[in-house]
Amino acid sequence: MDYDKLIRNTEQKYAARFAEIDETALFNQEKVLDSFVSCRISSRHFAPSTGYGYGDDGRDKLSELFASVFKTESAVVSPHFASGTHTITCALFGILRPGNRALSVTGLPYDTLKGVIFGEGNGSLKDFGIKFNHIPLNNGNFDIPSIKKELEQNSYDIIYLQRSPGYERRKGFSIKEIENVIKEIRELSDAPVVVDNCYGEFAERREPSEVGANLIIGSLIKNPGGALAPTGGYVAGDKKLTEQVAMRLTAPGIGTEIGSYEHSYRNYYQGLFLAPHIVAQARKGGLLFAAVMEELGYSVFPSAGDNAGDIVRVIDFNDKYKMIKFCQAVQTASPIDGYARPEPWDMPGYDDPVIMAAGTFVQGSSIELSSDAPIRPPYSLYIQGGITYEHAKIALKRCLETFEQ
Repeated sequence: MDYDKLIRNTEQKYAARFAEIDETALFNQEKVLDSFVSCRISSRHFAPSTGYGYGDDGRDKLSELFASVFKTESAVVSPHFASGTHTITCALFGILRPGNRALSVTGLPYDTLKGVIFGEGNGSLKDFGIKFNHIPLNNGNFDIPSIKKELEQNSYDIIYLQRSPGYERRKGFSIKEIENVIKEIRELSDAPVVVDNCYGEFAERREPSEVGANLIIGSLIKNPGGALAPTGGYVAGDKKLTEQVAMRLTAPGIGTEIGSYEHSYRNYYQGLFLAPHIVAQARKGGLLFAAVMEELGYSVFPSAGDNAGDIVRVIDFNDKYKMIKFCQAVQTASPIDGYARPEPWDMPGYDDPVIMAAGTFVQGSSIELSSDAPIRPPYSLYIQGGITYEHAKIALKRCLETFEQ
């Protein structure tokens, strides 16, 4: 098959969608630029600190900048958040207290959070007497009647929402969908709405914090780090909530008063500035993967003709070995460790063996082109990232050539 021709034809077919992604990037780039100017960011904010980090202007200004970009009262941005899971964990333990109740309206959270929530004897929410209920999705959509019924019968201390599909076969939720469900929730509950925003930042012109979410949470080695942040996470939202999270990140009574970083903060600032463009590159790459794989007869979530609420595309292979071979092909088209051959393994925090292709400059960075999947039917591969569209285009062609051998 002439894959070059297939890719060219696909680009022409979806030209309007590609242009729409670029327009969103332009809007978000201006928003980020205006925040840099209004927050009076200076090169002095790149300076490192040591020890306790008292008076670390770079740390404090970075949090102010994120709050401005996401239009929230406050934010906590730190390289000491070790991952998205760690950031979410700090948020849950920061806000909830023994005897409190939390409700997820997007079904069970991502696999790595199950031990945090339901583990026994490991310091989980369950160990602290915190009840965490969930309402399954209805064919990938919010089950509004069930949510309303649950809130009519029971009170909760937080309402939790996961924007990205995780390892579910669904698309990421759009801002409009999030806005609508928050409106329904607000009719029956004034509990804080907490959104796991991973993979969703800058995918649209608004963030969940602009449509009623009280707290949004994310990882800096995903969208908002712009492929430059080496580690870290953020929370942004109501000042009271972010302060509670900060007390869990460091210590009660201390919060954001301490926390040094001996390396320059420049990559965090520059990464955020680049993020709207980088996210657009990832979205265009994901669209190309989705559209071409659909042309070849595979089911894709969301489909190429549907707007994606984040940077993730899910491809159903319905065959374990085909999925593994395609994932391995992604690795061979990666700039780092392109010679490696990933195999499924029992990765900590997951229920099933997982295969991951991530030849990335920052370990595990999923704003860079990567793919992963749990080894379970229907053998769906999750494609995300891509810091240049050109790389995604080259990688797709090589994946198809390798996959079809």
